[in-house]
Amino acid sequence: MSPRHTTRRLQRLAAAAITAAALVAVAPSAEAAHPGAPCTTPQLKDGWYGDNRARLQQLIDRHARCNPYRPTRAKPVAVFDWDNTVVKNDVGDATMFWLLRNSKIRQPARGDWSTTSRFLTPAAAKALAEACAPLARPGTPLPTGTPAGAGCADEVHAVYATAATRTGAAAFTGWDHRTMEPGYAWLAQLMQGWTARDIRGFAAAARTENLAAPVGATQQVGTGRATGWVRYYDQQKDLVNSLRRAGFDVWISSASPQPVVEVWAQGVGIDAGRVIGIRNTTTRAGTYTPHLKGCGSVPDGADTMITYIDGKRCWINQEVFGVRGPAAEKVQPAARRQVFAAGDSDTDISFLRDATGLRLAVNRNKNELMCRAYDNSDGKWIVNPMFIEPKPHRSSPYPCSTTGYVDHDGTPGPVRRDDTTVIPDQTDTVF
Repeated sequence: MSPRHTTRRLQRLAAAAITAAALVAVAPSAEAAHPGAPCTTPQLKDGWYGDNRARLQQLIDRHARCNPYRPTRAKPVAVFDWDNTVVKNDVGDATMFWLLRNSKIRQPARGDWSTTSRFLTPAAAKALAEACAPLARPGTPLPTGTPAGAGCADEVHAVYATAATRTGAAAFTGWDHRTMEPGYAWLAQLMQGWTARDIRGFAAAARTENLAAPVGATQQVGTGRATGWVRYYDQQKDLVNSLRRAGFDVWISSASPQPVVEVWAQGVGIDAGRVIGIRNTTTRAGTYTPHLKGCGSVPDGADTMITYIDGKRCWINQEVFGVRGPAAEKVQPAARRQVFAAGDSDTDISFLRDATGLRLAVNRNKNELMCRAYDNSDGKWIVNPMFIEPKPHRSSPYPCSTTGYVDHDGTPGPVRRDDTTVIPDQTDTVF
Protein backbone atom coordinates (compact mmCIF):
# COMPACT_ATOMS: atom_id res chain seq x y z
CA MET A 1 0.00 0.00 0.00
CA SER A 2 1.41 3.47 -0.93
CA PRO A 3 2.08 6.08 1.73
CA ARG A 4 -0.77 8.23 0.29
CA HIS A 5 -3.30 5.36 0.57
CA THR A 6 -2.12 4.61 4.08
CA THR A 7 -2.59 8.25 5.11
CA ARG A 8 -6.11 8.40 3.63
CA ARG A 9 -7.09 5.13 5.37
CA LEU A 10 -5.88 6.40 8.75
CA GLN A 11 -7.78 9.67 8.19
CA ARG A 12 -11.02 7.74 7.48
CA LEU A 13 -10.57 5.59 10.61
CA ALA A 14 -9.88 8.65 12.72
CA ALA A 15 -12.97 10.40 11.37
CA ALA A 16 -15.13 7.37 12.11
CA ALA A 17 -13.78 7.18 15.65
CA ILE A 18 -14.48 10.89 16.20
CA THR A 19 -18.04 10.47 14.88
CA ALA A 20 -18.70 7.46 17.14
CA ALA A 21 -17.29 9.27 20.14
CA ALA A 22 -19.44 12.29 19.35
CA LEU A 23 -22.55 10.11 19.18
CA VAL A 24 -21.72 8.54 22.53
CA ALA A 25 -21.06 11.95 24.05
CA VAL A 26 -24.36 13.31 22.71
CA ALA A 27 -26.43 10.29 23.92
CA PRO A 28 -24.63 8.29 26.60
CA SER A 29 -27.99 6.91 27.72
CA ALA A 30 -31.67 7.30 27.06
CA GLU A 31 -32.02 8.96 30.46
CA ALA A 32 -29.48 11.64 29.56
CA ALA A 33 -30.93 12.21 26.09
CA HIS A 34 -34.51 12.48 27.34
CA PRO A 35 -34.46 13.21 31.06
CA GLY A 36 -37.48 11.66 32.72
CA ALA A 37 -38.80 9.93 29.61
CA PRO A 38 -37.87 6.25 30.10
CA CYS A 39 -37.19 6.68 33.80
CA THR A 40 -40.46 8.00 35.14
CA THR A 41 -41.27 7.83 38.82
CA PRO A 42 -44.14 5.36 39.44
CA GLN A 43 -47.36 6.93 40.69
CA LEU A 44 -49.32 5.13 43.38
CA LYS A 45 -52.97 4.30 42.87
CA ASP A 46 -55.75 5.51 45.14
CA GLY A 47 -57.24 3.56 48.05
CA TRP A 48 -55.22 4.92 50.97
CA TYR A 49 -56.40 6.62 54.15
CA GLY A 50 -56.04 10.39 54.48
CA ASP A 51 -52.76 11.73 53.10
CA ASN A 52 -50.97 8.36 53.29
CA ARG A 53 -50.79 8.02 49.51
CA ALA A 54 -49.17 11.45 49.25
CA ARG A 55 -46.67 10.64 52.00
CA LEU A 56 -45.74 7.36 50.33
CA GLN A 57 -45.44 9.09 46.95
CA GLN A 58 -43.10 11.67 48.48
CA LEU A 59 -40.92 8.83 49.76
CA ILE A 60 -40.80 7.24 46.31
CA ASP A 61 -40.10 10.56 44.61
CA ARG A 62 -37.32 11.35 47.07
CA HIS A 63 -35.51 8.04 46.77
CA ALA A 64 -36.38 6.86 43.26
CA ARG A 65 -33.56 6.34 40.81
CA CYS A 66 -34.86 9.26 38.69
CA ASN A 67 -34.32 11.86 41.39
CA PRO A 68 -31.59 12.08 40.30
CA TYR A 69 -30.82 9.03 38.19
CA ARG A 70 -27.59 7.50 39.50
CA PRO A 71 -27.13 3.97 38.12
CA THR A 72 -24.27 3.15 40.46
CA ARG A 73 -26.05 4.20 43.65
CA ALA A 74 -26.85 1.46 46.15
CA LYS A 75 -30.57 0.78 46.11
CA PRO A 76 -32.69 2.06 49.00
CA VAL A 77 -34.21 -0.85 50.94
CA ALA A 78 -37.88 -1.41 51.75
CA VAL A 79 -39.03 -4.24 54.03
CA PHE A 80 -42.58 -5.53 54.43
CA ASP A 81 -44.03 -7.90 56.97
CA TRP A 82 -46.31 -10.39 55.19
CA ASP A 83 -49.32 -11.71 57.10
CA ASN A 84 -52.05 -9.06 57.49
CA THR A 85 -49.65 -6.48 56.03
CA VAL A 86 -49.46 -7.50 52.36
CA VAL A 87 -52.32 -9.99 52.57
CA LYS A 88 -55.48 -10.25 54.62
CA ASN A 89 -55.26 -13.21 57.05
CA ASP A 90 -52.31 -15.45 57.75
CA VAL A 91 -50.60 -17.73 55.22
CA GLY A 92 -48.96 -19.70 58.04
CA ASP A 93 -52.43 -20.47 59.42
CA ALA A 94 -53.64 -21.38 55.93
CA THR A 95 -50.78 -23.84 55.57
CA MET A 96 -51.23 -25.38 59.02
CA PHE A 97 -54.92 -25.97 58.35
CA TRP A 98 -54.07 -27.54 54.97
CA LEU A 99 -51.48 -29.83 56.59
CA LEU A 100 -54.03 -31.02 59.14
CA ARG A 101 -56.79 -31.50 56.58
CA ASN A 102 -54.46 -33.43 54.28
CA SER A 103 -52.68 -35.56 56.92
CA LYS A 104 -49.19 -34.15 56.33
CA ILE A 105 -47.91 -33.78 59.92
CA ARG A 106 -45.64 -36.63 60.99
CA GLN A 107 -45.64 -38.49 64.28
CA PRO A 108 -42.58 -37.17 66.16
CA ALA A 109 -39.58 -39.26 67.13
CA ARG A 110 -40.50 -41.96 69.66
CA GLY A 111 -43.98 -40.43 69.78
CA ASP A 112 -42.47 -37.77 72.06
CA TRP A 113 -44.01 -34.38 71.26
CA SER A 114 -41.49 -32.54 73.42
CA THR A 115 -39.01 -33.17 70.57
CA THR A 116 -41.03 -30.78 68.39
CA SER A 117 -40.37 -27.71 70.56
CA ARG A 118 -38.09 -27.05 73.50
CA PHE A 119 -40.80 -24.74 74.88
CA LEU A 120 -43.65 -27.26 74.84
CA THR A 121 -44.96 -27.91 78.35
CA PRO A 122 -45.23 -31.45 79.75
CA ALA A 123 -49.00 -31.00 79.87
CA ALA A 124 -49.12 -30.20 76.16
CA ALA A 125 -46.75 -33.02 75.23
CA LYS A 126 -48.92 -35.45 77.19
CA ALA A 127 -52.16 -34.19 75.64
CA LEU A 128 -50.74 -34.47 72.13
CA ALA A 129 -49.38 -37.95 72.79
CA GLU A 130 -52.69 -39.18 74.16
CA ALA A 131 -54.56 -37.81 71.14
CA CYS A 132 -52.09 -38.82 68.44
CA ALA A 133 -49.76 -41.64 69.58
CA PRO A 134 -52.01 -44.60 68.61
CA LEU A 135 -52.54 -43.28 65.08
CA ALA A 136 -49.15 -43.69 63.35
CA ARG A 137 -45.60 -44.90 63.77
CA PRO A 138 -42.88 -42.34 64.51
CA GLY A 139 -41.84 -40.53 61.35
CA THR A 140 -44.99 -41.35 59.40
CA PRO A 141 -47.89 -38.95 58.69
CA LEU A 142 -50.73 -38.77 61.17
CA PRO A 143 -54.24 -39.25 59.71
CA THR A 144 -55.47 -35.85 60.92
CA GLY A 145 -57.62 -35.42 57.83
CA THR A 146 -59.74 -38.49 58.62
CA PRO A 147 -62.49 -39.07 61.20
CA ALA A 148 -60.15 -41.37 63.13
CA GLY A 149 -57.59 -38.60 63.45
CA ALA A 150 -59.97 -35.75 64.26
CA GLY A 151 -59.05 -35.73 67.96
CA CYS A 152 -55.37 -35.45 67.11
CA ALA A 153 -56.13 -32.62 64.67
CA ASP A 154 -58.15 -30.84 67.35
CA GLU A 155 -55.30 -31.06 69.87
CA VAL A 156 -52.68 -29.82 67.41
CA HIS A 157 -55.00 -27.01 66.33
CA ALA A 158 -55.64 -25.98 69.92
CA VAL A 159 -51.96 -25.87 70.84
CA TYR A 160 -51.10 -23.94 67.67
CA ALA A 161 -53.98 -21.46 67.68
CA THR A 162 -54.48 -20.83 71.40
CA ALA A 163 -51.14 -21.80 72.99
CA ALA A 164 -53.14 -24.11 75.25
CA THR A 165 -54.43 -27.68 75.24
CA ARG A 166 -58.08 -28.49 74.73
CA THR A 167 -58.45 -28.63 78.50
CA GLY A 168 -56.90 -25.19 78.92
CA ALA A 169 -53.39 -26.09 80.12
CA ALA A 170 -50.61 -23.77 78.97
CA ALA A 171 -48.86 -25.25 75.93
CA PHE A 172 -45.57 -23.31 75.96
CA THR A 173 -43.25 -21.90 78.60
CA GLY A 174 -39.83 -20.34 79.06
CA TRP A 175 -39.28 -18.40 75.83
CA ASP A 176 -37.84 -14.92 75.18
CA HIS A 177 -40.85 -12.80 74.28
CA ARG A 178 -38.77 -10.42 72.14
CA THR A 179 -37.10 -13.01 69.91
CA MET A 180 -39.43 -16.02 69.82
CA GLU A 181 -43.10 -16.91 69.47
CA PRO A 182 -43.19 -20.69 70.07
CA GLY A 183 -46.55 -21.20 68.35
CA TYR A 184 -45.28 -19.61 65.12
CA ALA A 185 -42.06 -21.60 65.34
CA TRP A 186 -44.01 -24.81 66.00
CA LEU A 187 -45.59 -24.74 62.55
CA ALA A 188 -42.14 -24.81 60.95
CA GLN A 189 -40.99 -27.48 63.39
CA LEU A 190 -43.98 -29.70 62.54
CA MET A 191 -42.76 -29.68 58.94
CA GLN A 192 -39.98 -32.07 59.93
CA GLY A 193 -39.42 -34.94 57.52
CA TRP A 194 -40.42 -32.95 54.44
CA THR A 195 -38.17 -31.05 52.03
CA ALA A 196 -38.48 -27.38 51.12
CA ARG A 197 -39.82 -28.47 47.75
CA ASP A 198 -42.51 -30.55 49.47
CA ILE A 199 -43.54 -27.62 51.65
CA ARG A 200 -43.68 -25.26 48.68
CA GLY A 201 -46.05 -27.73 47.05
CA PHE A 202 -48.26 -27.85 50.15
CA ALA A 203 -48.24 -24.05 50.41
CA ALA A 204 -49.15 -23.68 46.74
CA ALA A 205 -52.14 -25.99 47.19
CA ALA A 206 -53.26 -24.03 50.26
CA ARG A 207 -52.80 -20.77 48.37
CA THR A 208 -55.02 -21.94 45.51
CA GLU A 209 -57.76 -22.99 47.91
CA ASN A 210 -57.65 -19.85 50.05
CA LEU A 211 -57.64 -17.44 47.11
CA ALA A 212 -60.56 -19.27 45.49
CA ALA A 213 -62.66 -19.35 48.67
CA PRO A 214 -65.09 -16.44 49.17
CA VAL A 215 -64.28 -13.71 51.66
CA GLY A 216 -65.42 -14.85 55.09
CA ALA A 217 -65.26 -18.56 54.26
CA THR A 218 -64.35 -21.11 56.92
CA GLN A 219 -63.05 -24.66 56.59
CA GLN A 220 -63.33 -27.76 58.74
CA VAL A 221 -60.20 -28.70 60.67
CA GLY A 222 -60.69 -31.76 62.84
CA THR A 223 -64.12 -31.31 64.38
CA GLY A 224 -63.92 -27.51 64.39
CA ARG A 225 -63.93 -24.60 61.96
CA ALA A 226 -61.10 -22.27 60.99
CA THR A 227 -60.55 -19.31 58.68
CA GLY A 228 -60.56 -20.51 55.08
CA TRP A 229 -59.67 -17.53 52.89
CA VAL A 230 -56.79 -15.15 52.12
CA ARG A 231 -56.59 -12.11 49.84
CA TYR A 232 -53.77 -9.92 48.61
CA TYR A 233 -54.23 -6.25 49.38
CA ASP A 234 -54.39 -4.42 46.03
CA GLN A 235 -52.89 -1.28 47.57
CA GLN A 236 -49.90 -3.16 48.94
CA LYS A 237 -49.33 -5.01 45.68
CA ASP A 238 -49.27 -1.64 43.93
CA LEU A 239 -46.91 -0.19 46.55
CA VAL A 240 -44.50 -3.11 46.29
CA ASN A 241 -44.54 -2.91 42.49
CA SER A 242 -44.06 0.87 42.52
CA LEU A 243 -41.13 0.67 44.91
CA ARG A 244 -39.44 -1.99 42.79
CA ARG A 245 -39.96 0.02 39.60
CA ALA A 246 -38.56 3.07 41.35
CA GLY A 247 -35.33 1.21 42.10
CA PHE A 248 -35.92 0.06 45.68
CA ASP A 249 -34.59 -3.28 46.90
CA VAL A 250 -37.82 -4.76 48.33
CA TRP A 251 -37.76 -7.56 50.91
CA ILE A 252 -40.30 -9.59 52.87
CA SER A 253 -39.67 -10.48 56.53
CA SER A 254 -42.23 -12.87 58.01
CA ALA A 255 -42.75 -15.11 61.01
CA SER A 256 -44.29 -17.75 58.75
CA PRO A 257 -42.08 -20.58 57.42
CA GLN A 258 -39.63 -19.65 54.67
CA PRO A 259 -40.95 -21.88 51.83
CA VAL A 260 -44.54 -20.88 52.57
CA VAL A 261 -43.83 -17.16 52.21
CA GLU A 262 -41.72 -17.82 49.11
CA VAL A 263 -44.80 -19.24 47.38
CA TRP A 264 -47.07 -16.37 48.35
CA ALA A 265 -44.50 -13.63 47.67
CA GLN A 266 -44.41 -14.60 44.00
CA GLY A 267 -47.86 -13.03 43.77
CA VAL A 268 -46.36 -9.57 44.32
CA GLY A 269 -43.25 -10.15 42.22
CA ILE A 270 -40.83 -10.90 45.07
CA ASP A 271 -38.56 -13.88 44.45
CA ALA A 272 -37.31 -16.35 47.05
CA GLY A 273 -33.98 -14.55 47.40
CA ARG A 274 -35.76 -11.55 48.90
CA VAL A 275 -37.82 -13.51 51.45
CA ILE A 276 -36.82 -13.98 55.10
CA GLY A 277 -39.04 -16.41 57.01
CA ILE A 278 -38.57 -19.00 59.73
CA ARG A 279 -35.86 -21.37 58.49
CA ASN A 280 -35.38 -24.99 59.52
CA THR A 281 -32.11 -26.83 59.71
CA THR A 282 -31.97 -29.82 57.37
CA THR A 283 -30.49 -33.29 57.20
CA ARG A 284 -27.87 -34.21 54.61
CA ALA A 285 -30.71 -35.50 52.48
CA GLY A 286 -32.36 -32.09 52.60
CA THR A 287 -35.30 -32.97 54.82
CA TYR A 288 -36.37 -30.56 57.54
CA THR A 289 -35.51 -31.24 61.17
CA PRO A 290 -37.56 -29.84 64.09
CA HIS A 291 -34.73 -27.38 64.76
CA LEU A 292 -34.32 -23.87 63.43
CA LYS A 293 -31.55 -21.75 62.00
CA GLY A 294 -30.22 -19.03 64.25
CA CYS A 295 -29.12 -15.43 63.83
CA GLY A 296 -26.61 -13.14 65.52
CA SER A 297 -25.38 -14.75 68.73
CA VAL A 298 -27.90 -17.61 68.43
CA PRO A 299 -26.47 -20.73 66.73
CA ASP A 300 -28.40 -23.05 64.45
CA GLY A 301 -30.42 -25.54 66.48
CA ALA A 302 -30.73 -23.39 69.60
CA ASP A 303 -34.31 -22.60 68.54
CA THR A 304 -34.46 -19.33 70.49
CA MET A 305 -34.61 -16.67 67.77
CA ILE A 306 -36.95 -16.46 64.79
CA THR A 307 -38.14 -13.57 62.63
CA TYR A 308 -40.08 -12.06 65.53
CA ILE A 309 -39.68 -8.55 67.09
CA ASP A 310 -35.94 -8.20 67.82
CA GLY A 311 -35.36 -11.38 65.83
CA LYS A 312 -36.68 -9.64 62.72
CA ARG A 313 -34.11 -6.90 63.21
CA CYS A 314 -31.35 -9.51 63.46
CA TRP A 315 -32.41 -11.42 60.37
CA ILE A 316 -32.81 -8.24 58.30
CA ASN A 317 -29.40 -6.95 59.37
CA GLN A 318 -27.88 -10.33 58.56
CA GLU A 319 -29.58 -11.16 55.26
CA VAL A 320 -30.14 -7.71 53.75
CA PHE A 321 -27.16 -5.74 55.02
CA GLY A 322 -24.59 -8.49 55.58
CA VAL A 323 -24.04 -7.86 59.29
CA ARG A 324 -22.69 -10.99 60.98
CA GLY A 325 -22.44 -12.22 64.56
CA PRO A 326 -23.88 -10.48 67.63
CA ALA A 327 -23.70 -7.10 65.87
CA ALA A 328 -26.70 -8.18 63.77
CA GLU A 329 -28.88 -7.90 66.86
CA LYS A 330 -28.07 -4.21 67.27
CA VAL A 331 -29.51 -1.11 65.61
CA GLN A 332 -27.21 -0.24 62.70
CA PRO A 333 -26.06 3.17 61.41
CA ALA A 334 -28.65 4.88 59.22
CA ALA A 335 -26.79 4.01 56.01
CA ARG A 336 -27.22 0.31 56.80
CA ARG A 337 -30.93 0.37 57.52
CA GLN A 338 -34.10 0.19 55.49
CA VAL A 339 -35.59 3.45 54.23
CA PHE A 340 -39.16 2.14 54.41
CA ALA A 341 -40.89 -0.54 56.49
CA ALA A 342 -44.47 -1.78 56.77
CA GLY A 343 -46.07 -3.97 59.44
CA ASP A 344 -49.30 -4.66 61.31
CA SER A 345 -48.30 -6.03 64.71
CA ASP A 346 -46.09 -5.73 67.76
CA THR A 347 -44.08 -8.55 66.18
CA ASP A 348 -42.83 -5.99 63.63
CA ILE A 349 -41.97 -3.15 65.95
CA SER A 350 -38.15 -3.40 65.93
CA PHE A 351 -37.64 -3.42 62.19
CA LEU A 352 -40.29 -0.72 61.77
CA ARG A 353 -38.46 1.54 64.23
CA ASP A 354 -35.23 0.96 62.30
CA ALA A 355 -36.68 2.48 59.09
CA THR A 356 -35.10 5.87 58.40
CA GLY A 357 -37.63 7.37 55.99
CA LEU A 358 -41.20 6.26 56.59
CA ARG A 359 -42.99 3.56 58.62
CA LEU A 360 -46.42 2.22 57.71
CA ALA A 361 -48.53 0.73 60.51
CA VAL A 362 -51.58 -1.24 59.35
CA ASN A 363 -53.98 -0.83 62.25
CA ARG A 364 -54.97 -4.11 63.89
CA ASN A 365 -55.26 -2.55 67.36
CA LYS A 366 -51.90 -3.93 68.56
CA ASN A 367 -50.75 -2.12 71.68
CA GLU A 368 -47.04 -1.37 71.27
CA LEU A 369 -47.27 -0.76 67.54
CA MET A 370 -50.14 1.69 67.82
CA CYS A 371 -48.64 3.42 70.84
CA ARG A 372 -45.49 4.20 68.87
CA ALA A 373 -47.29 4.98 65.62
CA TYR A 374 -49.78 7.39 67.18
CA ASP A 375 -47.10 9.00 69.38
CA ASN A 376 -45.13 9.58 66.15
CA SER A 377 -42.34 11.32 68.02
CA ASP A 378 -40.15 11.76 64.93
CA GLY A 379 -42.89 12.36 62.35
CA LYS A 380 -42.06 9.26 60.30
CA TRP A 381 -45.09 7.10 61.09
CA ILE A 382 -48.27 6.75 59.03
CA VAL A 383 -51.28 4.66 60.05
CA ASN A 384 -53.71 2.99 57.68
CA PRO A 385 -56.80 0.88 58.46
CA MET A 386 -56.77 -2.70 57.21
CA PHE A 387 -57.70 -2.60 53.52
CA ILE A 388 -60.23 -5.45 53.83
CA GLU A 389 -62.55 -5.74 56.84
CA PRO A 390 -60.82 -3.01 58.86
CA LYS A 391 -60.95 -3.14 62.63
CA PRO A 392 -63.64 -0.94 64.21
CA HIS A 393 -62.75 2.04 66.36
CA ARG A 394 -61.13 1.02 69.62
CA SER A 395 -63.14 2.82 72.28
CA SER A 396 -60.57 2.66 75.07
CA PRO A 397 -57.10 4.25 74.81
CA TYR A 398 -54.05 2.10 74.17
CA PRO A 399 -52.35 1.39 77.55
CA CYS A 400 -49.02 2.89 76.49
CA SER A 401 -48.10 4.30 79.89
CA THR A 402 -48.69 1.06 81.80
CA THR A 403 -48.78 -2.28 79.94
CA GLY A 404 -48.30 -1.59 76.22
CA TYR A 405 -44.80 -3.11 76.15
CA VAL A 406 -43.95 -6.77 76.78
CA ASP A 407 -40.43 -7.42 78.08
CA HIS A 408 -38.18 -10.40 77.31
CA ASP A 409 -39.60 -12.42 80.21
CA GLY A 410 -43.19 -11.60 79.30
CA THR A 411 -43.62 -8.90 81.93
CA PRO A 412 -45.80 -5.99 80.73
CA GLY A 413 -44.62 -2.41 81.20
CA PRO A 414 -44.82 1.10 79.73
CA VAL A 415 -43.82 1.87 76.15
CA ARG A 416 -40.79 4.17 76.10
CA ARG A 417 -39.33 6.42 73.45
CA ASP A 418 -35.66 6.28 72.48
CA ASP A 419 -34.94 8.89 75.15
CA THR A 420 -36.62 6.56 77.75
CA THR A 421 -39.57 8.91 78.35
CA VAL A 422 -42.89 7.10 78.67
CA ILE A 423 -45.42 7.40 75.87
CA PRO A 424 -48.78 8.55 77.22
CA ASP A 425 -51.89 6.51 76.47
CA GLN A 426 -53.02 7.02 72.87
CA THR A 427 -56.50 7.34 71.36
CA ASP A 428 -57.42 5.27 68.32
CA THR A 429 -58.09 7.72 65.49
CA VAL A 430 -57.45 5.78 62.26
CA PHE A 431 -60.04 3.05 61.65
